[in-house]
Amino acid sequence: MPNLAGQAVRADSIAAQPTINFAPNIDRWILMLYLILIVIGLVMVASASIAIADQQTQDPFYYAKRQFLRILLSLMLVWLVCKIPLEFWKNYGMALMLSSIVLLGVVLIPGVGHTVNGSTRWLNFGVFTFQISEISKLFLVIYLGGYLVRRSEELQNNTMGFIKPMLVLAFASGLLILEPDFGAAAVLLLTGLGLVFLGGVRFWHFLVFLTGTLAIMILLAVSSPYRLARITSFIDPWADPFNSGFQLTQSLIAIGNGGWFGNGLGGSIQKLFYLPEAHTDFLFAIYAEEFGLAGTVFLVSLYALFAIRCFTISKIALLGRQAFGAYMAYGVGLLITIQAIINIGVNLGAFPTKGLTLPFVSYGGNSIISMSLAVGLVLRVYLEYKQAEYDSSQVKSPRSRRYTYHRVST
Repeated sequence: MPNLAGQAVRADSIAAQPTINFAPNIDRWILMLYLILIVIGLVMVASASIAIADQQTQDPFYYAKRQFLRILLSLMLVWLVCKIPLEFWKNYGMALMLSSIVLLGVVLIPGVGHTVNGSTRWLNFGVFTFQISEISKLFLVIYLGGYLVRRSEELQNNTMGFIKPMLVLAFASGLLILEPDFGAAAVLLLTGLGLVFLGGVRFWHFLVFLTGTLAIMILLAVSSPYRLARITSFIDPWADPFNSGFQLTQSLIAIGNGGWFGNGLGGSIQKLFYLPEAHTDFLFAIYAEEFGLAGTVFLVSLYALFAIRCFTISKIALLGRQAFGAYMAYGVGLLITIQAIINIGVNLGAFPTKGLTLPFVSYGGNSIISMSLAVGLVLRVYLEYKQAEYDSSQVKSPRSRRYTYHRVST
């Protein structure tokens, strides 16, 4: 079993040195994949929402304009996070996680949380609404990364070392289920379990908790008429295609209509008031209808490449003796990949319907902002690895000028 923290030795605080020249040291793969995905998202939001936006606001590009502004904000946040040392996130991970748990509790207070479609997931600040679950998933990754570095020995050799982060996971997931937001709870648990597994937890500890978690999730699913109806419609959506199975059947029709190469951009029929949430949770179905199987393979490949690159950065960060950075990259890779898999699976009828967006692509300010912050963290991990590599080369050969990684004075 991989053991990241056990192999890492805490290095000098290279991140605290504000001398990194971003341009030659930025990870171009992550940045390129991120930009491609958000551009695809902007184009598809414009296409999928054009009819409903025109009906609701008399502006066909109302949602596209809002998404564009959020993308601009997200790009600025990526740049900002790139400038923040990883040591900051490591030191304040516990505070960030506790604050997100408090806000998850606050949103459940009657009269405080903002309810949409029967789910109370937002805090309404007038000019914008803030979905706590989106940022709490990222804060979980940050908290667990710090915990796995600080408590490596305890996690591997002591049962309590494993139980402590699991209690945090269970409590946060319980609050999400009360909203209800079963999809976010599943992403939170799976991402956390993946990180703890990479931290070197004993396999039987991991297996017992995983089995217990699956049993509890199944029990919760069948005990709620609302969730049971979703599971029933997922198993056979055509049994009630105009009621409980309506959304899934319309999604499947859209995907089937796409064929091999799709109907072309703007050529979707299902977005014309047939498929609910066409520009948010079910944007993938509209994308498949307009770009076909070839387009969906391309989109899925982008997410696969993103995950592979995150895991590659994790590996080189570990080789550079930066365990916290390695956990950050692993966690972001897991978080985005798991959410993408669940969203695509829901659109294809492989999973019960859940209110999860497709990362970087679906309409939603909270989603794209939190995912962009995660991208900024991965880029920072790579920057600090390059800085450490440069410093190491200077120690070995202080007079050498044959290097490609540059420093600038502040």
